[in-house]
Amino acid sequence: MTNKLTLAVLGPGGIGGLLAGLLSRAGHRVICLSGEDTATRLRTHGVHVRSARFGDFTAPVAAATELGAPVDAVLITVKHTALDAALARVPAAAVGDALLVPFLNGVEHPALLRARYGPDSVAPAVVRVESTRVAAGVIEHASPFAEIDLAGDRVPRPRLDGLARALTEAGPTTRVLPGESAALWAKMAFLAPFALLTTRHALPLGEVRTRHREDLTALVAETAAVSRACGAPADPAAALARYDAFPPATRSSMQRDAEAGRPLELEAIGGALLRAAERHGVPVPVAARLVRELREAGYRI
Repeated sequence: MTNKLTLAVLGPGGIGGLLAGLLSRAGHRVICLSGEDTATRLRTHGVHVRSARFGDFTAPVAAATELGAPVDAVLITVKHTALDAALARVPAAAVGDALLVPFLNGVEHPALLRARYGPDSVAPAVVRVESTRVAAGVIEHASPFAEIDLAGDRVPRPRLDGLARALTEAGPTTRVLPGESAALWAKMAFLAPFALLTTRHALPLGEVRTRHREDLTALVAETAAVSRACGAPADPAAALARYDAFPPATRSSMQRDAEAGRPLELEAIGGALLRAAERHGVPVPVAARLVRELREAGYRI
């Protein structure tokens, strides 16, 4: 049985709220960091999770607007567009030797966090789950799976293993991967084509993979080439097969943000892809065109 941990969750939304609820139910002390209204709601009512896999339950959590006490780890579960503002809730002086675990899209945030908090405390995570915050403290977990890949090139392996055990025992199947670049680019190589094309054309994946098949195939190849240049494996044929296997009505989170008028993670996904391509001299004409068109489309970024 895993030792009980004290964990802060920065941004108790779809992913953060799910993890907060599961970890609290498993007996860990969870402190959610959010705005005052949400914090008051969480302190009073806890986190309520509705999940076909994990059941319907309510778990108590502590809540604050800023980290003020030592914790074992801070799970950073905000979107990249809200990261800078959210980090004000996690002062470097309060972090101490806590592990910082960002669950963010893209590949550039670990460097930002290391510059702010130190090089040895950041352990990037990749999560595969469909989970939505429907109200403050109310989370709907819709996918039959919840899987986490945890990495951290400069973090001692026992720390990663301990957190992975806690997460797995709480619910999400968690594995520790040996290289964070491979873990981050494995998601990026799938996410970038999906997000850019569904958002640019305002179409679900089923229509994108038929009506815009040529762009999808080219974009998958470009992203795979950048991934390989960054030292991560990539398999374009396998990526296309994954897209073809998804339900046709599937939409990307970037597309849903565009439809709702929320800021897009365009720079964290498309912009980061272009910057990595430029550093390694990899031509990405389709990606460059789509990012340019989305930047010019008037969306909030």
